[in-house]
Amino acid sequence: MRYLNFCFVTTAFILLTACGGNKQEEVAVAEVQHGTFYIDLYEEGEIQATQSRIIRSPEIPWRYGNLKIATMIEDGTEVEEGDTVITFDPSDIRKAMVDAEQRLELNYAEREKMVAQHESNLEGMKSDLEVSRISLEISRINLESAQYEAEISRKQMQLSLEQAEIAQEQAETQIENTRKVQHEEMLQMDLTIHQAEQEVEDARETLEKLVVKSPSPGIVILRKNYQTGVAFQEGEQVWSNTDLIELPNLRELKAEVEINEVDIAKVQTGLKVIIRPDAYSDSTYTGEVVNVANLAIGKTTDSKIKVFPVDILITSPVNQAKDKAPVMMPGMTVSCRLLIEDIVYVKSGKDWQERTVELADRNTDYVIVKSGVEKGDKLALSNPFAQQSKADKKATKEDEDASKSSKGKNKK
Repeated sequence: MRYLNFCFVTTAFILLTACGGNKQEEVAVAEVQHGTFYIDLYEEGEIQATQSRIIRSPEIPWRYGNLKIATMIEDGTEVEEGDTVITFDPSDIRKAMVDAEQRLELNYAEREKMVAQHESNLEGMKSDLEVSRISLEISRINLESAQYEAEISRKQMQLSLEQAEIAQEQAETQIENTRKVQHEEMLQMDLTIHQAEQEVEDARETLEKLVVKSPSPGIVILRKNYQTGVAFQEGEQVWSNTDLIELPNLRELKAEVEINEVDIAKVQTGLKVIIRPDAYSDSTYTGEVVNVANLAIGKTTDSKIKVFPVDILITSPVNQAKDKAPVMMPGMTVSCRLLIEDIVYVKSGKDWQERTVELADRNTDYVIVKSGVEKGDKLALSNPFAQQSKADKKATKEDEDASKSSKGKNKK
């Protein structure tokens, strides 16, 4: 149980005199006193970063299988942009890369062999075509010079010429078809080579991805493996794009607290907050409420107590001058005091004075007033001007009724 010495309020009543002088209304008041104030309700929260980046395992081709963590930075380590945070076992990918490079070399050699074979085949066909051309020319000459030969001889020469023409056409067609076939074979070979080159390039790029660097400065928070329930560690296998590390921005932090439904009406955005880390009880930070949840949640899964999540942005500098203030880290527990300003009405002679006060903690019996009042002041527990207005209206109405009654009697 903690306690503080502050002014606190006790309840009493005074009489409020109406304007008519003959009507009085009771106004509940409270007297400011000094005493020991016992605090039996306070809120605790946890520090979180308003912004954070997630470091995931690299996305690699499915043929390489799962990734195996080789080295991993320790939880809570502070890193700078470009620092290595995770490396993965490269053995399987290096083996795949060597196999792809060997296949690529074989494909290159096979392509050269294919090119040489194609050229050789075409040279032979071109030679055959040339022989056909010569034979055709000889047959044509023989036919032209056989004007005086017998008809049968001329007929034989004519057939030889036609045969030579057919042979030449066939030779030309064969060369054209062979070139088409060779072109398709080269396309297929080039495609095979391209695929092998792509495998080598993929393996090389994948090897580079196995070294994961920090994208920005921050503090390393290792994510948990949902299967084991503990943080990822060296030797574990993970899939591509698995969340492994959270890297919060330490320059903008917030405190997450849960306010009981009984007290949530006192909390609104813009409210100033004093934050004290439990690990550094002699250090305080300032904050401001930036978000109040609209819906209540259960404090625990099996509790009937309802609470409202509230986000408090830490407005004082954090993690800037480490030699002057302790470093605030996500996950730290803190105690938060929400500073509530309010207006009270203080008795001043026969009148009431409106005054702004600063309230602190409260319990079911008392409330701490940090500033704005002094010991012995009489505070109205409700708006006396509203009650006075009500009393004035009542007195006025009674006077009007009395006046009407008097006029009625005079007429008679």
